[in-house]
Amino acid sequence: MIQKDKKHIVFKAKDGYVLDGLLLALDTKSEKKFIDTPIVIVVHGELGHLISDGTPRLAPTYLYDRGVSSFAVNTRMANIGRIKEERIFDDSIMDIEAAVDLLGDMGFNRIYILGYSLGSNLAIYYASQCFNPNVRGIILEGCTYSLPESHRKRLNKWKSIPSYEEIYKKSKEILEPDPYTSLNDTILLVSRAWGPTLKPRHFGIYTYKTWWFMKGPEATKTKAYKLIPKVKIPILFLRGENDRLVESQETIMLASIAKEAGNSHVTIKYIPDARHDCMENPSETIEEIVSWMSLVDSP
Repeated sequence: MIQKDKKHIVFKAKDGYVLDGLLLALDTKSEKKFIDTPIVIVVHGELGHLISDGTPRLAPTYLYDRGVSSFAVNTRMANIGRIKEERIFDDSIMDIEAAVDLLGDMGFNRIYILGYSLGSNLAIYYASQCFNPNVRGIILEGCTYSLPESHRKRLNKWKSIPSYEEIYKKSKEILEPDPYTSLNDTILLVSRAWGPTLKPRHFGIYTYKTWWFMKGPEATKTKAYKLIPKVKIPILFLRGENDRLVESQETIMLASIAKEAGNSHVTIKYIPDARHDCMENPSETIEEIVSWMSLVDSP
């Protein structure tokens, strides 16, 4: 009899950073527990699980209803990690490594990584640098061609205060000589970062250090177009047809780069009636994910 195995798990990355995740799994109660059960590691965007609407909060339950296990992991970038100076995007690869290793120790050998928004950049970063035979593919939802370039265009569009170039200049002054080890970090507020007004919802907030490694011009680990040629496992791109943050051409270009680099398992799916968060149309989104995983797993 199939039962639901729901656990809150606390574990550590190899640098000692404490992580947590919610395991929502199908439990067959067999001697080879979980071994033949696919599981999706769900990686959040900039807010983290449970405090974010859409995919990070909803995807695990919808996947479970379709017979797919999940592990919703809060990386060090969760819970508005962009305003905590010790939470550097480059280091978050260790969080995904730890989650994959943990699931492997449990017996899972059909692991997929679903990255939502910022999480899609992390999924590409991990898959471009690490090889684990248990990881069968990555699912990229709302992935930008280059997070720094997308951010720069948005700030220029809304005439942000300060401008992208002014933030970069100030960051270099504050964080010199080494942005990674600098102890001089402080909060960065950007008005008109997300829209044309000075209302709170259009503000952006970071620390200079988190901005540097996430959205600055030298944030090489969030430039998807540079890393995706190294991803050799299957890729599924999900894009809401009404996404106003990621242009359709960005998805097409990333898929083209991956294919030109020799990856023959690249798929794009457009989700109707959805914007940046494809779970605005949950039935269509989950159907695409489940169908694609079945194809990847087939001989």
